[in-house]
Amino acid sequence: MADSVAIEVRRYRPEEKSEPYWQRYEVPVREEWMILDALNYIKDNLDGSLSYRWACRMGVCGSCGMMVGGEPILTCASYLADHLPGPIRIEPLRGFPVVRDLVNNLDDFMDKLTAVKPWIVREQEQPLSEGEYLQTPEELDAYKQYSMCINCMLCYAACPIYELEPAFIGPAAIALAQRYNFDSRDQGAEERMDHLSRDEGIWACTFVGECSVVCPKDVDPAGAIQRYKVKAMTQWYKSMLLPWGERKR
Repeated sequence: MADSVAIEVRRYRPEEKSEPYWQRYEVPVREEWMILDALNYIKDNLDGSLSYRWACRMGVCGSCGMMVGGEPILTCASYLADHLPGPIRIEPLRGFPVVRDLVNNLDDFMDKLTAVKPWIVREQEQPLSEGEYLQTPEELDAYKQYSMCINCMLCYAACPIYELEPAFIGPAAIALAQRYNFDSRDQGAEERMDHLSRDEGIWACTFVGECSVVCPKDVDPAGAIQRYKVKAMTQWYKSMLLPWGERKR
């Protein structure tokens, strides 16, 4: 194993230069180091001006997602040694505005996530005297996969549709909508369907599937979108063929 490796970081410092530029650093190689450790070494020892996000270092917070060698990854979960001999190119996630260096502006995603109401919607709450809402293990399994999303934005960076059509709601937001649609306690599926069945919703997806490939938690947002399409088509056929009173059954 090499003693050191070149790290090329795409820098953007709007107060100094109007355009991004590449900066090269030489960092030591440690067998146990992740890509994030190399960035922290640069920050602590070579260039304190480098800006990027990270928090837990355990693949849970989702904040350290970046493009490494052209692929969106969690830098806390990718070994530095796996990218040798280098140079290793690190960029901010594709498809989002860049605030500074490796830091993206994620306001667009947050607005779209809020729009799909990623929380339990109830038309009427049961009396407190009836206790909590209970679920069987089978009811939990129905949505558990989609609840594993950590909002790391790797799926958006991998999605060619989001980059070309920024109005697309995107894979993570749709997968999180499904998390609540399949929750036995939720009653907001129809309201979400009204929002997501628009052109910029599920129908914008061309099922490339890269969102599921890069997902570090195996959420399978591509599968969530296709299940949503099946549900939407079923409801449409019912609206065409069935009497009004039977359409929502």
